[in-house]
Formats: sequence, C-alpha cells, structure tokens
Amino acid sequence: MKIVFLGLSITSSWGNGHATTYRGLVRELEQRGHDVTFLERDQPWYAAHRDLPEPPYGTTILYGCFEELRESHAGVVRDADLVVVGSYVPDGVRVGDWVQDIAEGATAFYDIDTPVTLARIARGDFEYLHPRQVPRYDLYLSFTGGPTLKLLERELGAPRARALYCSFDPALYFPEPQEPRWDLGYMGTYSDDRQASVKAFLLEPARRLPRCRFVVAGPLYPDTAHWPRNVMHLPHLAPAEHRAFYCSQRFTLNVTRKDMIAAGWSPSVRLFEAAACGTPILSDRWSGIESLLVPHQEILLVDRTLDVLEILRRCGEDERLRIAERARKRILAQHTAAHRAAELEHHAAALQGRVAA
Repeated sequence: MKIVFLGLSITSSWGNGHATTYRGLVRELEQRGHDVTFLERDQPWYAAHRDLPEPPYGTTILYGCFEELRESHAGVVRDADLVVVGSYVPDGVRVGDWVQDIAEGATAFYDIDTPVTLARIARGDFEYLHPRQVPRYDLYLSFTGGPTLKLLERELGAPRARALYCSFDPALYFPEPQEPRWDLGYMGTYSDDRQASVKAFLLEPARRLPRCRFVVAGPLYPDTAHWPRNVMHLPHLAPAEHRAFYCSQRFTLNVTRKDMIAAGWSPSVRLFEAAACGTPILSDRWSGIESLLVPHQEILLVDRTLDVLEILRRCGEDERLRIAERARKRILAQHTAAHRAAELEHHAAALQGRVAA
C-alpha cells in the first residue's frame, strides 16, 4: 500500500510524544513492504530541536504552510491507498477538509490525544478536528480504547473507531544491568493536571526520604528551584537517552493526565518503554490499566504518598526484579511497534473488504 501520514512531527521529539510513535510505525510499515510518506509542517520550535532531521525509513517531507502543502503535495495525498491525519497537526481542520476532498483512497484520523480531543470538542474548541469531519473519516484510530471507541461511533458518528495504542521499539528499549543512580524517576513534560500527582508520588516522598535519590526529566517545569535537594531535574532527554535513564532507576513513575484518567484505557508510551527496559513501574490508577499489566504482579498502583513510601522502603530486590521481568514479557508480547504496524495494516485491509473488521 501507499500510505501517507500528516502528523505533528517525526523529526523532533522535543516536548511531544508523537515523534517516537510515528517513527516506530513508519519504520515497521516500511519493513512490511509498504510505501510510506510523512508530511510534517516545518515549525520553528521543532526545527530548533530536531533529534532525527532525516528519518532513515519512509520519505519525510517538510512543508512551510498549508498553501504549500496544497499546491506542492496534492499528488502524493491523492494517489495514496490510505491517508492518515494526526491530532495536533497545525491547521488541522483545513488539512482534514482538504484530505477528505482530494484523497482517492481511504482516510483516517489518528488521535494520539483522544481524551484531550473530546474535552476540546465538548467546549467548542476545534483546533485540529471539527466534529463534522469525524463521520467523513473512514477510520478513527485512537490512543484510547475501551468505552471511548463506542462513544466516538455513537456520539460523533465515526464509521469505525479502533484502538491503536502507542508502542516501543525492542531494539532500543531493553534491560542494561547497572547500579541504579536513582531510587525513583519520572519522565514527562510539565502539565498542570499532572503536577499534583508528581508532587504526591515523587516530590513528597523525596522530602520524607532524604537519603534516597530522585529524578524528573522533562521540559517546562516552572519551580524546580524549590524542589528537595535529592531531586535532580533533566530539562530534556532525547529518545536515544531514554533506555539509560530507565535502566538507572530502581523504580519509575507513570503519571496520567486527568482527561486520560477519566477516559481510561489510555496507556502512555513511557509506560511501555520503561517496562521494556526492565524497570518496575509505579503508576496512578485508571480504568483499563489491568488489561495491560496485572496489578501487584506486573505493575504497582499507588493512590497516595504513603503507598510510594511503603514500596521504596519494603520492596525487596528479588521481588522488584520479578515484577519488572513479568511486565517486560507482557509488553514484548503485545505492544511493540511491529504489533501496531500489523494492526494498522489489518484495519486498512478491512476498509478494502479483504479481511473481517
């Protein structure tokens, strides 16, 4: 198949989780014999922070504005068997209308931010997707599964809503045994709705356990000067540094945005990456997490600061490693980029009537 993606970014992972998802998907689709093109708006923020300026898989094309996209790249969109428009694409509504008007193959919307998208639509904010467009997309691919898929079909009129979770590359994420630098770490861009959990599950434990070491990696944190002295802050980690980061922790923390907690079934790519590296995960609680990893056996769920303190104080090394290995086996069996490419291929074939939906 000829597949075209119009996504937020594949060349820069700075401050967004879209890039790593697209990289794995494009690479694995190409491995499966598909001709893949990725169209990315050349934004100053990402242009200044490109950690993969020329992806070695598929064809990446940067365009300067919507007019340039329309005038210079209509042919590749028109000729594709499948055109996928992603969430948070600049001028996303205009791009979506244009794709739906000219594409001769199937069209899909890939929502890497489904709960955020639905919350925006509910308050009349149509930054990158208008509700009138949803029924016109042949396929709605969602980072969120569970009941949200039925909501997309029932309330927004999506003809087919299917989960396409994030994923990881097992060639990049695997255990590297080493002496841990930190007892607990967290990776994530600052957001107001996650910060209360970061405080409760990492910063407060750091205050109460001054002999332990903690780390937060991610940009845009406003008040790091007031953090406990035993908390290190790393403003940004390129994907090439993620494996070493996870492998340097005794435990890692997964914190979920409020919209995604409310929707459930919204795993973060960081959760999969950490599990693949053999680092045991402490996570907040949300519906559907038990369908991905078994609580108490493959993941440790926490509700309050005391839960984190108890784990850091009481969990022995043998049990810590057993939890990590069980999670790693589960993730490898179900959540690699190769799994996602096969799922997308199946969904596309179903649109063409070659397989059962």
